[in-house]
Amino acid sequence: MTEGMSVEELREVVIRFSGDSGDGMQLAGNIFSTISATEGNGISTFPDYPADIRAPQGSLTGVSGYQVHIGNDVDKVLTPGDRCDVLVAMNAAALKTQIKFAKPTATIIIDTNSFKETDLKKAEFKSYDYLEELGIDRDRVVACPLTNMVKEALKDSGLSMKAILKSRNMFALGVVCWLFNRNLELGREFLRHKFAKKPEIAEANIRVMEAGWDYGEHTQASVPHTYRVESRHRHPGRYMDITGNKATAYGLIAAAERAGMQLYLGSYPITPATDILHELAKHKSLGVITVQAEDELAACASAIGASFAGALAVTSTSGPGICLKSEAMNLAVMDELPLVVVDVQRGGPSTGLPTKAEQTDLLQALFGRNGESPMPVVAPKSPTDCFEAAYNACRIAVEHVTPVVLLSDAFIANGSAAWRLPVADDLAHIHPHYATEAMRGKYRPYERDPKNGARYWAIPGKEGYEHIIGGLEKDGTTGEISNDPDNHNRMVHARQEKVKRIEVPNVQVEGDAGTADLLIVGWGGTYGHLYTAMEALREKGHKVALAHFEYINPLPKNTAEVLLGYKNVVVCEQNLGQFAAWLRANVDGFAPHQYNEVKGQPFKVEQLVAAMLPLLDDDATRQ
Repeated sequence: MTEGMSVEELREVVIRFSGDSGDGMQLAGNIFSTISATEGNGISTFPDYPADIRAPQGSLTGVSGYQVHIGNDVDKVLTPGDRCDVLVAMNAAALKTQIKFAKPTATIIIDTNSFKETDLKKAEFKSYDYLEELGIDRDRVVACPLTNMVKEALKDSGLSMKAILKSRNMFALGVVCWLFNRNLELGREFLRHKFAKKPEIAEANIRVMEAGWDYGEHTQASVPHTYRVESRHRHPGRYMDITGNKATAYGLIAAAERAGMQLYLGSYPITPATDILHELAKHKSLGVITVQAEDELAACASAIGASFAGALAVTSTSGPGICLKSEAMNLAVMDELPLVVVDVQRGGPSTGLPTKAEQTDLLQALFGRNGESPMPVVAPKSPTDCFEAAYNACRIAVEHVTPVVLLSDAFIANGSAAWRLPVADDLAHIHPHYATEAMRGKYRPYERDPKNGARYWAIPGKEGYEHIIGGLEKDGTTGEISNDPDNHNRMVHARQEKVKRIEVPNVQVEGDAGTADLLIVGWGGTYGHLYTAMEALREKGHKVALAHFEYINPLPKNTAEVLLGYKNVVVCEQNLGQFAAWLRANVDGFAPHQYNEVKGQPFKVEQLVAAMLPLLDDDATRQ
């Protein structure tokens, strides 16, 4: 530390890295997040990159951002933050498009080499005084010739100029690490692991990161002091930075292990679900089989075949892929085979906004198939919760012999948080609903367990359990093909009843449970923002509660009791009211307020608070 520099202790801070899509902002942000999580901070991240990934360099449409919120309490960092305290802008376009995400008091780090006349024109600035045009206080700007210093740091490296310029992000990372007293050794380890097959690239990036640190150290970077965010854990254990997609993959692996089954994934790569395929493909040593199919239907059909053969079968996709898989999903419903369908929602409709997050697939997950085709739907609430949600989706699938939709979204799938590694023995047991020994020689494929309505699952190749299943309706007694209308009616009701009988936990009410003047209702990946908004309203003296749903179908048994127990309820979701409609259909007399956004972006806490205050004021006026 430079002599005379003071260190200010912070409870939390939000940092946003931004630049061209090819500038490595996601990598820089990821490394900083990993360092912070390893040092014990709570983290929440938001990778915000454009769909137009091949936009011209320096253009407004090609800016990529990565926002990370770090705090001293892992249990309190639930969102990536509304606005950042530090903004790194690698070029003029990044500054112009990302300044709206910065607080008025934010420290802004810019590369002055990327603010030349041509850069300003590409970014559509009207004048050369870009700071004045954007209303930025010059005293808050750390302006450095970043590109020139990177060239100087690597002038004797033997790397091409293209390779040298690719490491500019590491200089910015080094400055930010200095500013917040992060441990560079953790960054070195990360880079050496990432570029293990290209050690010269790893060492070049390390050199540039160190140069960024040295720049801050020797110049004090025009700031009065540096900062430190200490760590405080309520739950001791081993923590790591994990994305929702990786947590989903780990949950699937863990479920297969606990169920004593082999994991099979049939998938067609699609943003933002592809990382699940990539991660599972790394774990062949654990018996995981991954197949990258030629199309979505083939991917799902191969998983159904694997399920019929006795594997824990999964297929992963996003909303457009669900449209294409629906025929095969129906086959899984008709055959009553275990199958986990992972839908990582993205902005739509059609190709839409592949890199953005929404909650617009809910009705498709519930009803997006022909015929009466019920499927359980589970929705994780955070990146770390994706592990448990995936695990429970697998448990429901094999214990109730049914396909299950795991309804994630791009925000939590790509975002990350500090995850406390679970102890394997603490995970709930999984008991596949296999045919019993007593059924040998007289097995009927649609004979049902009277307790849960699930049929008994017989694995092919076992003598005495020979059977045929397929896409045509079956006799509920013999399993033979049937066109009898009464039988069809019975089978439709039987499949629906099976889903209804699935035991799911009661929805929990947080905050001012039982006494709240306003109940906030949400589902899936909006949890962190809704919880934070609730706490902000409570700090203002209001009585507010939150009921957040992770089980969509079947709904928890106490749903009606909770929703009808408050006279003022608002359902908040990133669609035009799909969950609100589902609740109205299932709870007689439920008539909530609604808060709906479809922006492809996560909620802003300050906007949620502003929208809910009138509801509380109206209620107070009526009283």
